[in-house]
Amino acid sequence: MKMEVEEGKSLMETPTWAVASVVSVMVLVGFFINAALRHIGKWLYKTKRKALIAALDKIKEELMLFAVLSLLMGHWIIYAAKICVKSSAISSRFYPCSIEKSLVDPLHHQIPFHIYSNSSVSRQLLSHRNSEICPEGSSSFASKESLEQLHRFLFVLGVTHVSYSFFAIALAMIKIYSWRIWENQAKAIATPGPQGMRRLSTFIYHNTAHPWSQHNILVWLLCFSRQIWSSINRADYRALRLGFITTHNLPLSYDFHNYMLRSMEEEFRDIVGISIPLWIFAILCIFLGFHGTYIYFWLSFLPIIFIVLVGTKLHRIVIKLAVETKNMSQSQNQRPGIQQINLRDELFWFGRPRLLLRLIQFISFQNAFEMATCLWSLWEVNETSCFTKDHRVLVIRLTFGILSQFWCSFITFPLYVIVTQA
Repeated sequence: MKMEVEEGKSLMETPTWAVASVVSVMVLVGFFINAALRHIGKWLYKTKRKALIAALDKIKEELMLFAVLSLLMGHWIIYAAKICVKSSAISSRFYPCSIEKSLVDPLHHQIPFHIYSNSSVSRQLLSHRNSEICPEGSSSFASKESLEQLHRFLFVLGVTHVSYSFFAIALAMIKIYSWRIWENQAKAIATPGPQGMRRLSTFIYHNTAHPWSQHNILVWLLCFSRQIWSSINRADYRALRLGFITTHNLPLSYDFHNYMLRSMEEEFRDIVGISIPLWIFAILCIFLGFHGTYIYFWLSFLPIIFIVLVGTKLHRIVIKLAVETKNMSQSQNQRPGIQQINLRDELFWFGRPRLLLRLIQFISFQNAFEMATCLWSLWEVNETSCFTKDHRVLVIRLTFGILSQFWCSFITFPLYVIVTQA
């Protein structure tokens, strides 16, 4: 295969109008993004959305972090490429793409193009071998081209994760705003006595009528099936609303829906951004992404698995509350409306409700990481490679990523908000 190499021109050999055009475009894009964030912040201050203001600040911090990473990599790439290690330490076992034939001559460093399943890897290695940066018997710790590709991947990851954050809060708001009609109906009949009892009785009947609802094992299958198509229904919303109002001795006309919105904004503030554990997870994924592990393929199923677990657990809590209320009313020969819904931390895994929130945060980050990996592969690797050669795997990964992110933002996250706050 013939490889054409065209040496780049320096800044001194580039027309001034071309340089000025590039700088102008970059400055305009920067000012546009800054103005958009500033207008969003002003609107949030005007509407007194303190939690979302804090979330926006965390998004700005995330953008600042990626900007600093970009500056550091842009300046230090050339120095990192000059770090030399023994050639024996650079094992092909840890290449993302496998070598089909072991035909590498360590003395002359001749690497035929046909031995690599990824021709871009071949070009990178050939360019590296021909560059006389390191002495004989040594190799560059990481080539300049590979570090530039990593630089672009971090850019894609930053854009994708920030976009997913806005996408998540938008879907969650749409879902919770759809509950406003239930809130208005509940406030319209905000009278003590039979109406409250009827709402709680409907909630109990809906969650205990199925024969599986009081079975220790089959109830999990019931919860699994329910969390697939809906986050919560009207009877559940009204009952949880009534339980919250009764527990906190609030008037029946209390705007529970507005409280849900504020709670959702506070929860979103806590999960936005990339924490240190998530960075460690991303670094481990990159480290373990060598050929033969198929780690990115298997990780694409992880968000769906966690969403199913979290959604099933939340519905299990709702059913358990209904069963407890029913059993208590029967044992004390009282009407269901008199009983309070006893929501407590012990109903959650390890007595920690926020553990579910951390799983939701991980789901969102993993989906963004998955999408960034796929987009970077399609953008960066022009030739057929181990990243893009199997289109079925790529489609499966993208499908699961988009589906799980929509599911998490539109169904699971709003369900978590109302169950934990009620």
